[in-house]
Amino acid sequence: MTTLTGVVERITYHNPENGYTVLRFSPDFAPGEKPPGVGLDGLLTVVGLLPEVAAGERLSLEGDFTTHPKHGLQFKVSGVRKELPVSKGGIERYLGSGMIKGIGPELAKRIVRHFGTDTLEVIEKTPRRLREVPGIGPDRMKKVIAAWEEQKQVQDLMLFLHEHHVSNTLAVKIHQQYGEQALELVRENPYRLEQDIYGVGFRTADKIARDLGLPPDHPSRIEAGIIYALNNWVEDGHVFVPESHLKERAVELLKVNPDLIPPGLTRLAEGGRIQIEPITLLMDGETEEEVTAVYLTPYYHAEKGLAACLRALLGTPVVPRQSPLMPTSENLSEEQRKVLEKSLASPVSVITGGPGTGKTTCLKALIQLLEMWGVRYALASPTGRAAKRLSEATERPASTIHRLLGYSPVAGVKYHEKKPLNIEFLVVDEASMLDVILAYQLLRAVKQGTQVLFVGDVDQLPSVGAGDVLRDLITSGVVTVSRLTKIYRQAAGSDIIANAHRINRGELPAFSKAKTGDFFLFPADDAEGAADWVLDLVTNRIPEIFGFDPVREIQVLTPMYRGGAGVDALNQRLQAGLNPAGGQKIEQKLPGRLFREGDKVMQIRNNYDKDVYNGDIGFIQGINRIDQTLTVMMDGVRPVIYEFPEADELVLAYAVSVHKAQGSEFPVVVMPVLTQHYVMLQRNLVYTGVTRAEKLCVIVGNPKALRIAINNNKVSTRFSGLANQIRKKL
Repeated sequence: MTTLTGVVERITYHNPENGYTVLRFSPDFAPGEKPPGVGLDGLLTVVGLLPEVAAGERLSLEGDFTTHPKHGLQFKVSGVRKELPVSKGGIERYLGSGMIKGIGPELAKRIVRHFGTDTLEVIEKTPRRLREVPGIGPDRMKKVIAAWEEQKQVQDLMLFLHEHHVSNTLAVKIHQQYGEQALELVRENPYRLEQDIYGVGFRTADKIARDLGLPPDHPSRIEAGIIYALNNWVEDGHVFVPESHLKERAVELLKVNPDLIPPGLTRLAEGGRIQIEPITLLMDGETEEEVTAVYLTPYYHAEKGLAACLRALLGTPVVPRQSPLMPTSENLSEEQRKVLEKSLASPVSVITGGPGTGKTTCLKALIQLLEMWGVRYALASPTGRAAKRLSEATERPASTIHRLLGYSPVAGVKYHEKKPLNIEFLVVDEASMLDVILAYQLLRAVKQGTQVLFVGDVDQLPSVGAGDVLRDLITSGVVTVSRLTKIYRQAAGSDIIANAHRINRGELPAFSKAKTGDFFLFPADDAEGAADWVLDLVTNRIPEIFGFDPVREIQVLTPMYRGGAGVDALNQRLQAGLNPAGGQKIEQKLPGRLFREGDKVMQIRNNYDKDVYNGDIGFIQGINRIDQTLTVMMDGVRPVIYEFPEADELVLAYAVSVHKAQGSEFPVVVMPVLTQHYVMLQRNLVYTGVTRAEKLCVIVGNPKALRIAINNNKVSTRFSGLANQIRKKL
């Protein structure tokens, strides 16, 4: 084992996922004692797994010299310790590397020019002297001092976590969560990371714990494994898991004696993290089955609370209104009139139906009547895009559910059971997107006697979040349900709408032949061929022939994340084609992704503090490397600032999964459908993707894959007790 000390000259390559790094290193050596591998420029190539380092940093490296068949002699690192640089040039590069928030290359030059080799000692011991440097005011000085302190505290944590292949970005988030106690707390119980830190999974925490010597049957490991398994079910849309299923999954994950799982469940229940309860499942609207359900506590309270709210609403009779449906009735068909009458006479009701069946027409007539009668009402949707569409369609104000509830990051929701919404009628559009948590937050703020109408297409994919609220409402048998079936003249001329209904009936779509059509097939039998077509269609053909903006009006939807025609690969190719590097655009590499100014991005988790939610789409307006922030323009009007460690909540959105596109509509949809997507090919997935298109839909794939999907009408059942609980006491 050899030890070298010296300065990082430049980073040739760094993989943030696993830490593998290639860098050029200037080692210290006495005259005549030059280490092997050092070139005429005094530099040595260093390779290995390193924490994120910057040019100018001083390191002490342990490792061995190895010979690469192509690149020659290199130093392969097995251990690393960071040291502060001592030369003026090293200090300047270190301060200007972006490691310390608030200092960029120009400011670093001015600071080092003023303090010389004493710079780091000044920042450490007498930081207020920074005011002596031209251009540093009190605010910038405070920011630099705070960043220096944070950087000092996080260094030891980074080096410790690096040994366990945890990225620096996650290390910063861990430090932000736990502060000065971070290292101590992580060493004491690494499994708390999986609970507290977004981006740290059970397997990462488990590796750290095992490296620290915690035994496989340690109670903390058993509990963390159970929670991880339970969370996996929730991420798949289940509100709870039958205990037998959970035990089996936990044993498979943990590879421990099955007898250890029940005591772990008991401890988690006693600690309030889970709830265990025997429940009756309503299967297919008829068959009942007894199971022992295990819930994560928030989902338990949400499901119970939502059922209680619905029972209370259903138990309050509607006061009849004597006014006839005129003057709206002349615009309604007989089917629509009956649907409207049923909804107005019911405390809780559902209107469902495919595209072009008149859901919006019914809503507009309903609103006209409510306004004529002087009824206070509200229109809401789960997402900002859906709320905007609802407002445009009805020509009335509509809001997201969170905004309707008056949510703020500091105070939480303004409206709840103790301060309900001052309305008499609530319309919830795009109700297929409602998960059990959001539905409960909404209905707990609805006072008894308020009528609630859920509008949505039950044949679409269920919500991204846990639960299947719209289907449960219908399955319960106690909520008034109306299904619109007739396609109206203005919609009948659309191939998109006609084909959506064909797909829903189990028939293959009919593709347009002339350029005046709006539903096309481009044949491809494999992922690479499909990806080539997608790139050509989005960047060239559709913009040239139809005039659509390739970034803002065309959306690629795909069933899978992996593979050549999956979300990840398509985003890389579309980013290169639609927003290439160059010019004045700033870009930033962050773990697992490269962001560039102008990129189309999507939020992938609810962030209540920023008022952005899973599925929101925006564009990167600016990247500030000095302050280490991204500014994303959401909804075209609202800038949202992300610090670099928070950017793991964002992904490129040139291509997104069909599921993530729920509730949104786009002028143009391009969707690969291939036999390689076999495990995801379902009728409701293709139907949902097609119905996202407003003006043009292009399928890239083959009829065989489409036939597989359309013939597969088996809807994945989600574990939910809502349907049975709604009707339990009625």
